[in-house]
Amino acid sequence: MTSTPHADSYYAASANDKTERAQLRDNIDTDICIIGAGYTGLSTALHLLEMGYSVTVLEAARIGWGASGRNGGQIVNSFSRDIDSIEKTVGKEAGKLFGEMAFEGARIIKDRISKYNIQCDLQDGGVFAALNNKQMGHLQSQKALWEKHGHMNHLELLDKNDIRKVVDTEAYVGGLLDKSGGHIHPLNLALGEANAVESLGGKIYENSAVVKVEEGENPVVHTAHGSVKAKFVVVAGNAYLGGLIPQLQAKAMPCGTQVITTEPLSDELAKSLLPQNYCVEDCNYLLDYFRLSGDNRLIYGGGVVYGARDPADIKSIITPKMLKTFPQLKGVKIDYTWTGNFLLTLSRLPQVGRIGSNIYYSQGCSGHGVTYTHLAGKILAEAINGQATRFDAFAGLPHYPFPGGHMFQVPFSAIGAWYYTMRDKLGV
Repeated sequence: MTSTPHADSYYAASANDKTERAQLRDNIDTDICIIGAGYTGLSTALHLLEMGYSVTVLEAARIGWGASGRNGGQIVNSFSRDIDSIEKTVGKEAGKLFGEMAFEGARIIKDRISKYNIQCDLQDGGVFAALNNKQMGHLQSQKALWEKHGHMNHLELLDKNDIRKVVDTEAYVGGLLDKSGGHIHPLNLALGEANAVESLGGKIYENSAVVKVEEGENPVVHTAHGSVKAKFVVVAGNAYLGGLIPQLQAKAMPCGTQVITTEPLSDELAKSLLPQNYCVEDCNYLLDYFRLSGDNRLIYGGGVVYGARDPADIKSIITPKMLKTFPQLKGVKIDYTWTGNFLLTLSRLPQVGRIGSNIYYSQGCSGHGVTYTHLAGKILAEAINGQATRFDAFAGLPHYPFPGGHMFQVPFSAIGAWYYTMRDKLGV
């Protein structure tokens, strides 16, 4: 059997469970077949199993092989476009529903960790850091917006003195602390959720790439060596789906983000960098993000490569960003570097829908996927179970193809990113 290993990352090196699941080599029947064993697929599987359905998950590589096992590990509330932007599209009344859902993903994650005893280094608290006064004004508005939608008693504005107590850098003029946010070891979260799926009777097959989905009253999902006949199919491949479902390809574009991890830091140095062990992301359009690992490494990520090409030298891209934030880390060894893809939509909102009557999908988290994917799993399960109000709300969001189609996705997106990056630098 040909096996596709996880990316050579800190997460893969420190994974709790390196067990390899079997490849599908049979023709089987199930209630629901899920394509993709990342957060969306695993969350959907768990919710459906808890409802009493039989579930089979097909993964092209390994559990959490894509973005779910490579991301920054930050639990960040809301969506890539915030509630106010969604309200402008759907209206205030419908916007209330999105406001209610904006903070649910984080609660689902923490519930899963507690219920299934998942060991993934959970730490509470996340900070949005402002690099200039304009960004600080945005955070003040964000606090008011989130509190208007019921996210009370979790948020605290930080002035320049306050944020220095949270992160030891002179880079920021202030920030916003969300005590209900936090961070985790993302691959260990996925692996723990996979174990939970199997504990409830779900089947997960690795190294079982789907080659064809045969639509019909009982769709059949084909791999190279087997097939799954189901009542419903859930497509959860996101940035790694490729051209399997052509109608899902035109309105989204894979993008890469890069991450580095230092050698283990001394307790004293680690605590000086992030005294409360919060995770941090800045407010730039192309943002940087960082946190401490469970063994005192600094995990620092940022940058976007449109079209998801792997940069030749990740270390040279991200290390200067880290040293700009923390000059005191000069000379610290970088032990791991890797890249991972997320799926960007033109609206920066997720795409949710149904093909025919029984093939469901969710994709396009646009860099904000850790919490959203867990919410998506619940919404997809609800829809399959006959409760489609929340599914319909997401499915009704308008989405458009990138200008010029696939040929011009990358240059148009890069031009747009350059424009917003210049605005960030100028503070306008």
